[in-house]
Amino acid sequence: MATLTHPTEADGEQDFTRLPDLPEDVFTAPLQRPEHLGEDWLEPKQTVYSSEDDAIWHDLFERQMGVLPGRAASAFMAGLDKLDLGRSGVPEFAKLSEDLGALTGWSVVPVPMLIPDHVFFWHLANRRFPAGNFIRTRETFDYIQEPDVFHDVFGHVPMLTDPVYADYMQEYGRAGWKAMRYNRLKALGSLYWYTVEFGLLQEADGIKAYGAGILSGPTEVVYATEAQSPNRIMLNVDRVMRTDYVISDLQPTYFVIESFEDLYRQTVERDFDRLYRNLGAGFTYANTAVIDVDNVVHRGTLEYTLRGGRGSGAQPV
Repeated sequence: MATLTHPTEADGEQDFTRLPDLPEDVFTAPLQRPEHLGEDWLEPKQTVYSSEDDAIWHDLFERQMGVLPGRAASAFMAGLDKLDLGRSGVPEFAKLSEDLGALTGWSVVPVPMLIPDHVFFWHLANRRFPAGNFIRTRETFDYIQEPDVFHDVFGHVPMLTDPVYADYMQEYGRAGWKAMRYNRLKALGSLYWYTVEFGLLQEADGIKAYGAGILSGPTEVVYATEAQSPNRIMLNVDRVMRTDYVISDLQPTYFVIESFEDLYRQTVERDFDRLYRNLGAGFTYANTAVIDVDNVVHRGTLEYTLRGGRGSGAQPV
């Protein structure tokens, strides 16, 4: 398959075996690398989880399985079965990587926290998925700001058993280097947000969730697929990369794909050089906007957002 990067003479050959340098003029979050880690930000080994940690995983798993059937993408549900993520506590990354590697050539690697964009892109480009090396506590059971092993492994990894989606994720990693050269990481991050984290898929029997941010939380999976408040709009890559998003609340807008082949085609066939040259530094559209070029599946009432969202105690209707 082709790659999202569309190398030009100015790009030269892309060597994805080496970690790229982060240009000084690229705007990205400043993250302090722990002293015991190398430049790849990988932990030497996976955390040894306690029986309480395993119990938290089990309880989180059971809670999600109470709401996901009929709302999660069929590829996700199939991935759960293939990897048997509910078999016993926090999965061992070595076993998980063995099973996943046999299916699509991916592995899961432990990281201590959110990692820098260029390092994250590099791992994805080499079919490695970085997963948080910790799990939430009982006190943060319902919501944790930084993604933990449950969000990363339960939410993301089952989708990597789908061959087309697995290729999309690798190409996204490769695309990150081009976004860095144009200083458009925010725009590419919006594409990740509205597909990998909060994407919806049109299946024969209705709209289903495939984004990890939806699938790893009990409220959002119902809200994203059934509530009247949010907009649901067919994916348009150019439009999505110009659209702001919400980090700490339910999304006012979700974007829907026809298939993973459609998602791959929309991104691989897009000339990102031309797109980045025409993108402004900030977002063009608010996260609540519906514009004239949108193919709208459902125009939301935005009631939840207009009432003030999570902080106001509004109901996610």
